[in-house]
Amino acid sequence: MRELIARFRPYFLYAGLFSLAINLLLLVPPLYMLQVFDRVITSRSEETLIALTAAAIAALATMAFLDVLRARLLAAAGIALDRKLGPRVLEGVLSRVNATGFANGLRDVSTLRSFLLGNGVLAIFDAPWLPVFLIIIFLFHPILGIVALTGGIAMCLLAWANERMARQPLERVQAEGRKAGRFIDSSMRNAEAITALGMLPAVAQRWARMNDAALREQVQASAVGGQFSGWTKFARQFIQMAMLGAGAWLVIDQHVSAGVMIASTILLGRALAPVEMLVAGWRSLVEARAAWLRLDELLTSNPPAEPGTELPAPAGKLGVERVVFGLQGHDRPIIRGVSFSLAPGESLGIIGPSASGKSTLARLIVGVWKPVAGVVRLDGADVATWPRDKLAPHIGYLPQAVELFAGTVAENIARLGEADPAEVIRAAQRAHVHELILRLPKGYDSEIGEGGQALSPGQRQRIALARALYGNPRFIVLDEPNANLDHDGDQALMRTLNRLREDGVTVVIIAHRPSVLASVDKLLVLRDGAVEVFGPRNEIMTRVTRPVREVA
Repeated sequence: MRELIARFRPYFLYAGLFSLAINLLLLVPPLYMLQVFDRVITSRSEETLIALTAAAIAALATMAFLDVLRARLLAAAGIALDRKLGPRVLEGVLSRVNATGFANGLRDVSTLRSFLLGNGVLAIFDAPWLPVFLIIIFLFHPILGIVALTGGIAMCLLAWANERMARQPLERVQAEGRKAGRFIDSSMRNAEAITALGMLPAVAQRWARMNDAALREQVQASAVGGQFSGWTKFARQFIQMAMLGAGAWLVIDQHVSAGVMIASTILLGRALAPVEMLVAGWRSLVEARAAWLRLDELLTSNPPAEPGTELPAPAGKLGVERVVFGLQGHDRPIIRGVSFSLAPGESLGIIGPSASGKSTLARLIVGVWKPVAGVVRLDGADVATWPRDKLAPHIGYLPQAVELFAGTVAENIARLGEADPAEVIRAAQRAHVHELILRLPKGYDSEIGEGGQALSPGQRQRIALARALYGNPRFIVLDEPNANLDHDGDQALMRTLNRLREDGVTVVIIAHRPSVLASVDKLLVLRDGAVEVFGPRNEIMTRVTRPVREVA
């Protein structure tokens, strides 16, 4: 984050320079009042009053103009930061194995942008000028300076105490709110099951408990914030009264003029205003800081890939070398020392009981996840370090949980990129889904709705297969490709697999139904995350089915 923000340093540098000019011009009203009391009234000079008033108006107009420029500059910084951070954060969230704590990464980016668009950041730029105003008040009279310094210290102590007392409650509010938000997002994705199974009361009750936890933290945070906000307002008004009283006493003793008394009081009020604004808007500052820390952790753990020599298109040679993988917080690895290899054009079937790690192995093979140990190589290159924008066009992947996106059928097959109609149709024909698409209301231009809700599960799976074949990839991984298919879909899938075999495409298939594995060259049995047996299909199938026949 620091390296990224350094690129926006000119924005903040110019905002700081504008703040310098603005705060210097804020001296105009007290100086104007000082001159009016001490010069104009005593001299009764209308010309002097007119000249002073014209100069003050010009200065205030310049201040207003600079204030507008500063606000626009910080707004531009916020928008530029959003545009720069957004894609990086989205990539980081989608590439993490366990992104639960970072699921709201884009909301964190929005929080930073909103902070740069709000008043809190203006108070940060104005607060450092408090010592300058105090020095000027000291120049008026040391007693007035002591009163102002005491008041400034008191306000800063209140701001510090507010930070100490309010930070943790506000962070807990955010954490509980994000937890409840994730539960609602999950509930929306499973709305059909919730309604059909009568789970709505239980879901609502669980969400209410989460929301109540967030509300309790909110009440505590609001109580702390309200207390300090009230005390800050009281302190500011009391300090200004003390300044006015001290000035009046000095005027009575003829140590200063009435103009000095009024000017120093106004100047102190202006000096303390940013501190009061910081205390009042402390929640936005805490939220921005927490968002910063989360984004820093996310981006640090997902550094951008270094540009390297562009490799040629892979031929499909796969090598899995002693791969180990586990989730953070789990003692037992999901994948334990898996090794095997495939020559270009060979096909592999992976079978095994549920929770044996088959889908995890598929994600490791295509480079979605990075192994804890070991390496997956495609044509000798590590797929985890191969830049995704260069590797992805040569890989086809059909995940177990098929997800399509809002848009047309053609856009989904083209992987949401710039659709080449000829390539889209060619991919659909290779997946034997062309005729099915033509029967849709608008064919390839049919809108499928969010998540593909306008399609049946079987249609979604067949279109997702066409998406995996888009661009004529030489290496394809299919995870349960026939899970939602009927008889016609099964036949179409078998024709597709036979065509891929004829074209010399390397294919890895994960399946529970043996029918889809009839044409594979090799078979791998995975159990408890480790390879139980690996070899030619006929030999392995005989060994796997023999115990069943003996039991029978």
